[in-house]
This record gives sequence, structure tokens and C-alpha cells, in this order.
Amino acid sequence: MSSHAQPVAALNHQFDDLQQQYEAANMGMWAFIAQEIMFFGGLFAGYTVYRYKYLAAFTEGSNHLPIELGALNTAVLIGSSFTMAMAVRSAQVGEKGPLLRWILATMALGTAFLGVKIVEYADKYHQGLIPGISFDGPGQLKIFFSFYFAMTGMHALHMIIGLGIMLWMIPRIRRGTYTREYFSPVENFGLYWHFVDIVWIFLFPLLYLIGRDPWMSIM
Repeated sequence: MSSHAQPVAALNHQFDDLQQQYEAANMGMWAFIAQEIMFFGGLFAGYTVYRYKYLAAFTEGSNHLPIELGALNTAVLIGSSFTMAMAVRSAQVGEKGPLLRWILATMALGTAFLGVKIVEYADKYHQGLIPGISFDGPGQLKIFFSFYFAMTGMHALHMIIGLGIMLWMIPRIRRGTYTREYFSPVENFGLYWHFVDIVWIFLFPLLYLIGRDPWMSIM
């Protein structure tokens, strides 16, 4: 929350005080997350319908995904949720140094996630499993990988956007822009980052685990 003692630089002209500004920003972020839920919800619904229709092909598709890399990325994102929560806490208590370090740690984990994803995508390219004219497999399996790349690709795009926002925040953190009285940008970005992490928590079992042969791991 923010107090009524407000630095002029932190208060935008359209608001009466920082409390009103904080509440407006918070409401805006929740509205944004609500529409993101609807967006990803459509992808999840489409995946569910086609999985029901082509169960054998979607089960085969799951067995083509490297569960080790998926589990590694799950652990990486859980770690990034922790570092992001600590960054928000540091902003709330006005600790500039720890805030910067936690943001950098979150960026490192986010970058590691994308690096693992690049390795996984490269593997699918060499296997001929990128949807397109060179796809090496039956049409029903192509539907699975179309959903796989659409869903994980949109998730990765959200991660890249998050990394860009953190890069934008770093010079402001160094200047001491975020204080005990004004920390809503960090807190709202934390909501965004946690949402992106939660999306992956649903993607991992849906794509990698459900219907998978426990004895088969194709890299």
C-alpha cells in the first residue's frame, strides 16, 4: 500500500494521491490478467477438445517431449516465483539493493528457462516435428505439435516481455524510484510474473505428463 506522504515524481497528475494511484494500477493489472486467462483458456479448451478427439496421437505426442527438460523448467520457474516474491517484498520495505539483486536473479532464471526451451525446440526441428510442409509424421500428430508450439510459444513470448520489463525497471531501481511509498510497478509486475509461472504449471502436466508412457523418454 502507499501512504499519503508522496514524492511528487511518483504521483501522476490524474490522481489525487498515491493511494488512489495504487488502487487504479492494481485494478488495471487484475483486469489485464483476467483477459490473459481468457486468452490462454481458449488455447487450453481447444487442446482439450482435440485431445479427446485424437487421444492416441496426442498420447504419442506427449511421449515425444523430453520430460527431463520440462521438469527442469518447472523447477526453474518455481524458483523465479520465489525470487520475484522477494523482489516485491524488498520494494515494499524500500530496500533498493536487495530489490535489484532479486530482480537480477529473476531475470537469470527466466533466461535459463528460455535457454532450455531453445534446446527443446531445436531438438524438435531435427526430428522434423515442426508443423509445416516438412513435418515428419501423421496429420493428427501434427495437430498436437501445432498446439504445443502455439501454447509454449505464447508462454515464451510472455517470458520475453517480462524480461524486457525487468530491463526497463533496472535503471529506475538504481535511481531509487521505488520506495516504501511507491512500489506498485514492482508489485504489479510480480502479479504478471506469477501468472506466467502458473500458466506453465498447467502446461507441463497437460503437454508432458497426461497419458505418457512412464517407460518411454524420447529426447
